[in-house]
Amino acid sequence: MPRRIVSLWLPRLAAERMARRLGGIDAPFAVVAEDKGALALISLNRAAEAAGLMRGMGLTDARAVLPGLLTRPAEPQREADFLAALARWATRFSPWVAPDQAEPGTGALALDVTGCAHLFGGEAAILAEMEAQLSDMGLTARAALADTRGAAWALARFGGQAATPARDGDDIAQDAHATRVRAPRRKNWAKQVAARAEGGRAPSPRIAQPGETRAAISALPVAALRISPEAATGLSRLGLRTIGDLTLLPRAALARRFGTATVRRLDQALGSEPEPVSPLPAEAPLSARLSLPEPVGRTEDVAAALDRLLRRLCQRLQDRRMGARRLRLTVSRVDGADQSVEIGLARPSRDPMRIAPLFTRKIEELDAGFGIDAVRLIAVEAEPLAPVQHAGHLEAGVEGRARLSGGESEGFAELLGRIGNRIGFERMTRPLPADSHIPEKAFSIAAAAYSDPADGWPAPPGPRPISIFRPEPLDVTDPAIPPRSFRWRGLERRLAIAFGPERIAPEWWLDDPEWRSGPRDYWRVETETGARIWIFRALRAPRAPYWFAHGEFA
Repeated sequence: MPRRIVSLWLPRLAAERMARRLGGIDAPFAVVAEDKGALALISLNRAAEAAGLMRGMGLTDARAVLPGLLTRPAEPQREADFLAALARWATRFSPWVAPDQAEPGTGALALDVTGCAHLFGGEAAILAEMEAQLSDMGLTARAALADTRGAAWALARFGGQAATPARDGDDIAQDAHATRVRAPRRKNWAKQVAARAEGGRAPSPRIAQPGETRAAISALPVAALRISPEAATGLSRLGLRTIGDLTLLPRAALARRFGTATVRRLDQALGSEPEPVSPLPAEAPLSARLSLPEPVGRTEDVAAALDRLLRRLCQRLQDRRMGARRLRLTVSRVDGADQSVEIGLARPSRDPMRIAPLFTRKIEELDAGFGIDAVRLIAVEAEPLAPVQHAGHLEAGVEGRARLSGGESEGFAELLGRIGNRIGFERMTRPLPADSHIPEKAFSIAAAAYSDPADGWPAPPGPRPISIFRPEPLDVTDPAIPPRSFRWRGLERRLAIAFGPERIAPEWWLDDPEWRSGPRDYWRVETETGARIWIFRALRAPRAPYWFAHGEFA
């Protein structure tokens, strides 16, 4: 069974990726990069192409044609990451997916769909499904299918296009007879085409039927062979405009004149030389291991081994632009037993100097036994971490003002990490504002290590207690408003001073069992013993008790 390869070409990858990031761009837009000392357009959206701009055009010329052109600098690393994400997406069609050759600003994937096309309704259906799903993502795509990777690549870019003659002073259409080649006529070729047309099975210009690769690509230009532009231009000047013209030439003469790369690409496209699709390798785990020549048992020796492992692991994290959130140190003893300790960080980090002190107390808890002969460090949890520039006077001033205004700095995140490793990250919480005027619903509790401080808290109508709990009934011995004495939590309380009332109405659009007693009048009271309590009176309570305690002030 012949292999069936799909080439998926994304001609506007850089521009459309940027448009997705910016929320959509309808105006003419281009991505620019440096080319031979000048800025050039490497990717355009549809509006820019409709305005007459082309890839490779200089930015100055493009501005002259279209003064209102929007541009952004190219981001090769982010484009590569985006293409890698698309490769993972493409595994829904085939497990054999790999990036393919593509020009700057574009992208391409190769998929080996042998035995997979029938699951999607056939070869034409699987190509249509790929293009439709990418279109839903806002990406332009052209898919082609053939027996070889080179033929699929050619059909994706040049399928349905005829070769155009190149001009270099003379009209190549009037080339000499010695440079003119003709492909031999295939027997019954016209009958086969007519039979397909009668059966309603007109071949797609981007699908080469099994065993018909040579016929499908013979009329395509020589640039479809993935050769260099210089080689394509040289071949065209000699009148060798199509791939079919090259197939009639001796390989030795072609290799001497245009190099073995041209012959190799031709053989790969025709299937004479295999070119398999190798799937993307699985990413290696973020870990580092050190085998010790002699067993050790001192804490200082384990700390020294950890220091070496941290430098290696943090370098791998930096290469992947990641930061560790949780790390595990495992030591292997000579008796075969393993021991592990873990630390967490409040913010992703790949700085060995900040991570190492968090392991100090954990290392002391390890039992070396008869000795430790191997140490392994694993980043159990890691998150994306963008590179940051070293802070100068300006950045240090901004960070200082952020600390004074209540913001969190890197030092505060380090403090959270130290405290969290001692008492547990789940015990460090912070309140965040919520969209409700009900006191107990006006905030939510989140883990401090996994949330950011909130700015712009809405000011409440009155002071709020530091602790709010479920309403607790008061045993009132004085019917005054507010009561001059009451019994709460087993103690008799006598009122010294009171502030209020503050009326709070329930959310009438919700059926909250706690608020079925209707509006409440809240009072801030201070007893003779110094306790400051937040009490309220339920105005529509059907029966006693009518007074409740709802919180305590500091």
